Amino acid sequence: MKTETFSKTTSLLLIATMTLAFAGTVSAVAPYEKGSNGLPDFLSDGVDDTLQLVTFFLFFVGYIAMGAAFVFFMSERNSVAPQYRTTMTISALIVGIAAFHYYYMRGVYADYGEVSIEYRYMDWIITVPLMALKFPSLVGKDAITDDKFLGLGFTGICFTGALIMIGFGYLGESGAIDGMLGLILGGVGWAMIIVATGTPWSSGKGVDNSKIAPELMWSTNALRWFIVVGWVIYPIGYLFNPTAGVSDAVSAEVMAVLYNIADVINKIGFGIVAWMGAKKATEALAAE
Repeated sequence: MKTETFSKTTSLLLIATMTLAFAGTVSAVAPYEKGSNGLPDFLSDGVDDTLQLVTFFLFFVGYIAMGAAFVFFMSERNSVAPQYRTTMTISALIVGIAAFHYYYMRGVYADYGEVSIEYRYMDWIITVPLMALKFPSLVGKDAITDDKFLGLGFTGICFTGALIMIGFGYLGESGAIDGMLGLILGGVGWAMIIVATGTPWSSGKGVDNSKIAPELMWSTNALRWFIVVGWVIYPIGYLFNPTAGVSDAVSAEVMAVLYNIADVINKIGFGIVAWMGAKKATEALAAE
């Protein structure tokens, strides 16, 4: 009883902290200048630029959707067995962190009409490793192997891969290195994460499918689908970065639209499938 009460209190405190943090953020930012239609000035100058409007809209939807998902995951944390509550907490952290960064990215775009890659990469450098950590929290430590790759275990491979992927991606998008080189080297980090977590068709270097509970296999493979297929949208978006110069058909707005869609699908979807697996496993434990 005490444990259940503590868990509920923890969930409420995290939700309250998130709410207060948003309130503090809102109060610390000067109101945006608006046109007659209530939108930022550069969207109210009479120029018919649907792409700019869609970009602004998706930044707005991004932080609202991530914030709502944070509340949902924290609210559902106590509906799963204790061993799966860490999974729910990680899911909430991922979308909660993203909600903050999307709030600021929307602010930069509304104030200056600029797409911020700095806030984007600050978000990714935190949330991508957390997404990989979903695997041990969901499938259990017994399903995580002791296999090493260059002396690194599962966590080491995932974190190193995330740093390589995000680090070289930022260097390429910021123009610090050649855009194509940044894309290729960043892809190496992505491949490292796939090697560790596996694919929908095979075990990973760090995950043994034979030791995953049957009721969790669907969710585990769904997470792999997100990494192997869902993350493909990111390098496509990268191609449209004007600074990277990978393609002639570049547009910061197109890049932002693709990134925003990918983030909403992958971050929230990642949490949803993990929640579904945790609920199914909890029902199986209750039936024993």
